[in-house]
Amino acid sequence: MVEMKTYDLVIIGAGPAGLTAAIYAQRLGLDGLVLEKLAPGGQILLTERIENYPGFPEGVSGPQLISLMQKQAENLGMKHEQEEVKRIRLSQHKKIITAESGKEYKSHTVIMASGAKPKRLGVEGERELTGRGVSYCATCDAPFFKDEEILVIGGGSTAAEETLYLTKFARKIYLVHRRGMLRAQKILQERLFNNAKVEIIWKSKVEKIYGEGKVEGVLLKELEKGKLRNLSCSGVFIFIGLKPNTNFVENLVELDKNGFVKTNRDMETSIEGIFACGDVRENSLKQAIVACGEGALAAHMVGEYLSKVKGIEYK
Repeated sequence: MVEMKTYDLVIIGAGPAGLTAAIYAQRLGLDGLVLEKLAPGGQILLTERIENYPGFPEGVSGPQLISLMQKQAENLGMKHEQEEVKRIRLSQHKKIITAESGKEYKSHTVIMASGAKPKRLGVEGERELTGRGVSYCATCDAPFFKDEEILVIGGGSTAAEETLYLTKFARKIYLVHRRGMLRAQKILQERLFNNAKVEIIWKSKVEKIYGEGKVEGVLLKELEKGKLRNLSCSGVFIFIGLKPNTNFVENLVELDKNGFVKTNRDMETSIEGIFACGDVRENSLKQAIVACGEGALAAHMVGEYLSKVKGIEYK
């Protein structure tokens, strides 16, 4: 029987955090492998324009930025396979990673860079009408709503950015937020307030999304008075936060109350030899630049850890 190869490092996820970790790992000379269930990029592939990533004074699209990162990692020798990770188990100080395909990978260390996905609202009609007017991606679906009235739910920077993108297509956009003020960056708030297509509905929430075969409207509840009203629209875009992709380590590493991975300042999880970075990690700012910094640090700390375990100096 052929002995399973033991990698120095397996990186789970090929978004900004995972690709940066791969770049740094290759420069350290580590024998590593990246596992990604879809195409490299993750959530950033859905971002039409990034204006706050250093080095791009005119901004850059998410797909363009990821393409450059991927090319850089591949030029350095990054190896990657399209696999969805289902489980990690420990065996004699090694990590055994089991993929959906049934294939297993053995490694001294793991970097979790598996990212997060959009949260669902959890109201009646959402699941049934997803793909029929309910969306979580403006870049993907905005062209379907040209000259129509649509509704956006959320109050953070993502909701603001997606709303502004939707104004290129829709005739009218209602932005519904539970609070009396937005959490989005000030520059985005100013753009929203100055856009005639956008009407903000404060201190309200969506109770129900309805329609026969496609979205026709929502039932809104005014939170202070409890008043209900129907609002007609042909699309509902939901941007209320992220849910981390941590199903494969729920009973292994320590998670916070929202399911994000807890780490120390060196990106180390509660399990020795397993690190985490990017949107899957418990942090206060989910941005590409933060994910890249964390990916770099995680790879560096893997090198430090392996120096102790294998007695080889990685610099």
